[in-house]
Amino acid sequence: MGGNQSQPNATAIIGTGKGGPLDTSAGTIASRGISFTYDHAAEPALRDITLTVPAGECIVLCGASGCGKTSYTRVANGLIPSFFHGAFAGNQTTCGLDVETVPIDRLTPLVGSVFQNPKTQYFNANVTDELAFPAENIGCRPRTSIVVSRPWLSALALGICCIAASSPVRRQEQRIAVAAATMLGPRVVVLDEPTSNLDANAIADMRAMIEQMKDEGLTIVIAEHRLAWLNGVADRYVVFDGGHIVQDYEADEFLSLSPGCVAAMGLRALDLQPYRHRIATLASSPAADECTSALLGTHNLTIGYKGKDGFTRAIPDLRFRAGEITGLMGNNGCGKTTLVRTLTGLIKPVSGRIELNGVPAKPRDLTRAGFLVMQDVNYQLFSDSVREELLIGLDETDAGITAQANQVMADLDLAAFVERHPMSLSGGQKQRVAIGSALMCGKDLIILDEPTSGLDRYHMEQVGELLRRTGEQGKAILVVTHDEELAAGWCDRIVNLGADDSGNNGSHASNPDASSPNPNASTNFATASTHERNAQ
Repeated sequence: MGGNQSQPNATAIIGTGKGGPLDTSAGTIASRGISFTYDHAAEPALRDITLTVPAGECIVLCGASGCGKTSYTRVANGLIPSFFHGAFAGNQTTCGLDVETVPIDRLTPLVGSVFQNPKTQYFNANVTDELAFPAENIGCRPRTSIVVSRPWLSALALGICCIAASSPVRRQEQRIAVAAATMLGPRVVVLDEPTSNLDANAIADMRAMIEQMKDEGLTIVIAEHRLAWLNGVADRYVVFDGGHIVQDYEADEFLSLSPGCVAAMGLRALDLQPYRHRIATLASSPAADECTSALLGTHNLTIGYKGKDGFTRAIPDLRFRAGEITGLMGNNGCGKTTLVRTLTGLIKPVSGRIELNGVPAKPRDLTRAGFLVMQDVNYQLFSDSVREELLIGLDETDAGITAQANQVMADLDLAAFVERHPMSLSGGQKQRVAIGSALMCGKDLIILDEPTSGLDRYHMEQVGELLRRTGEQGKAILVVTHDEELAAGWCDRIVNLGADDSGNNGSHASNPDASSPNPNASTNFATASTHERNAQ
């Protein structure tokens, strides 16, 4: 068992690698000539990666979906090649240990990991047990201080002590995952898209946690699409493309890049203030003409559910019209997902009514009329190939339907994966498959819950364009999102479910400057990166 082994000597020199000795000091990540191809994959995920991350440094891995960011995090924490098998070449040391030769349990106390979907690393039903699990997993005795006391101390330090007693781990998932990852006192922490489903307040909390770890001297590697929140925290930005490192910027150099240059690299915005101004304008705009008929409407609606953690919430009367893209925003936990489940008939309203085309609708009517792309798309991928997923319930012998499916797959950059099993795809690719199913369903109401989580700039804009075209076909579209770039660029109006009496939606970071490296930068929301790409 890992707990019976002696602590590794993190300062030992392990090998020399290509081109001379590697830096193997405590907390250092050193890669030399790393290439890796997953078993059964046609192309390498990583190609000749040489990178050194000194102890105590915070670096951000950025680039388009599928560029190799996640694969490199797996190399850094030793999951490649110990867990993910394939053709591995090069020399990798993390905290002085050669990841290709040491058992994975030697790295476990030294490297904490937060995966892209934190649900995949939960093992217990409540937070206290979850925080104690890492120590138990390496063989610590149940009544030792690391098992009994440290979970509470960690919860207190990371601001989650209020939920540590019995709350289910589905609440504040990323924060809990970070706490569990740091339970053993690691020297390195690796995080894969830690903010993909967080609102701005939760992102500010995540930033504070990263700053605290950095102050304590931990080495931090963050693979991320949403970059604005890392201004002032990251020391370097490493840009990946096609499995290669194409740029390695110091933070000051990266943050001085123009919005057009950032967009040309396919990266998300570094300054969110122009987007937030646009969202505020959309949220304060008057509702559409009441004479315009609504596909779906609510009247005196109260949503919620029963149980120990149940809640109820009154919803202002809403109207969703054909051809209109409505953005639903608000803090995590304000009821957005419960509302869309109610609007699609998955749960019954507590009180009030929902109308379809002016007629009171039962839950089964709503289910027939609407299609919901869930926040976690793993729950709604059922087929053995991407093509079959898009054709579920449709006539595959109809040439028009198959042509439409082919076009949707091409529009979503899925043509290369038509025969791949959906569950073998990356998180962003799975998201696009689910969106493709929504576009194929033929229903009048399409609801998407966080459709751009895990998507890079190009694919976020691609989804926005498809939603726009779908709306032009007479569909009513409701988008639940924390993605301020998507909301500002593609929504016709914004409903702030988390707004307080002052009109503040609670979705703006407490420190605006934290996401505004260049306050004077201007942004053309929907077209900036498209124009830059066309100019190249």
